[in-house]
Amino acid sequence: MSKILDINKIREDFPILSREIMGRKLIYLDNSATSQTPRCVVEAIDNMYYNKKANVHRGVHTLSQEATDMVENSREMVRKYINAESIEEIIFTRGTTEAINLVASCFGDSFCNGDEIILTVMEHHANIVPWQLLKRHKRISIKVVPINDRGELIIDAYEKLFTDNTRMVAFTHVSNVLGTVNPVKQMVEIAHRHGVPVLVDGAQAAPHQAIDVRDLDVDFYAFSSHKMYGPSGVGVLYGKKKLLQAMPPYQGGGEMIGHVSFEKTTFAELPFKFEAGTPDFVDIAAFATALDYIKSLDIREIESHEEHLLELATKGLEEIPGMRIFGTAPHKSSVISFLVGNIHHYDMGMLLDKLGVAVRTGHHCAQPLMTSLGIEGTIRASFAVYNTEEEVAQFVAAVKRVAAMF
Repeated sequence: MSKILDINKIREDFPILSREIMGRKLIYLDNSATSQTPRCVVEAIDNMYYNKKANVHRGVHTLSQEATDMVENSREMVRKYINAESIEEIIFTRGTTEAINLVASCFGDSFCNGDEIILTVMEHHANIVPWQLLKRHKRISIKVVPINDRGELIIDAYEKLFTDNTRMVAFTHVSNVLGTVNPVKQMVEIAHRHGVPVLVDGAQAAPHQAIDVRDLDVDFYAFSSHKMYGPSGVGVLYGKKKLLQAMPPYQGGGEMIGHVSFEKTTFAELPFKFEAGTPDFVDIAAFATALDYIKSLDIREIESHEEHLLELATKGLEEIPGMRIFGTAPHKSSVISFLVGNIHHYDMGMLLDKLGVAVRTGHHCAQPLMTSLGIEGTIRASFAVYNTEEEVAQFVAAVKRVAAMF
């Protein structure tokens, strides 16, 4: 348990944690899918709807200006959170998935037949399928970095994939299945040595560790609000200004234009060139409250607390006969995926739910990784700042109980 964070007080900010499931107190361990939302964020959403709802960037009236200020305050909060150089480099999307699709569509627009993209075997489908869609139109090649037995990327194999035709590298910061924290800075340096830009899927990293895009020197970085105690339907794409300026727009419509005639359209300056239509201004504004909440707790304290919970869970699960844990890298985030004997992951998840424990089961949108591991899916437990040592002990006890049933 963190000596600085008052976890019990933090839990009071999340009313859902007092719910009962099947007559038992909820133990929520599906945070990699989505985190829960504190009262302050919900109240910020309510306040926006009740007192400040007006379309942004388009009105001279007071409500519109207030709403615009709140959205742009959120943009500045994001800029600070990841240490971007300018708010022009911060684009709001509907989530990490849309952010990656934007890069694949717009940056990939210049790709030619025979160009190559490097991905890794541990990617979420959101960082595989957009590149496959691009492949259909551009006839590019996709190369894949393998992993070792601990679930770490094999960096020597990664280096050998580069050729004169390599145009892009895209990989996850943290595996949503294995919990492996990839050596982003080293991988970016290798790519840049070959003159190749890098996109990093930060969906599983941004909620759990400090992110500095300038220190990492990434060209693009994507993440989602709903995994960071914020509203759903809001994501962020960071991109280096020079790359964003050179890219064509993602969608056409209002807000992203400079001037429109039937003969020609000119486009708005960054970041609005990539934000067509009315944005989800209510939830974007509330995202700033979520970032404030994380700041108030200190992201490094959050990371330390979650690492402690992961260590406890790992030790407890390892005592169970037939336990197989997938992802044993020494540098892991707060995710643990496992199977017990021949028990199907779905059966384990259903029975854990009856004991009040919410975990994720299945392939976790990472089917190529499952194929590489020789399995169909896993049970995944993932931790957040509001989880406790007691919950971890109860979770381990519940897994033991279910295992004994078989």
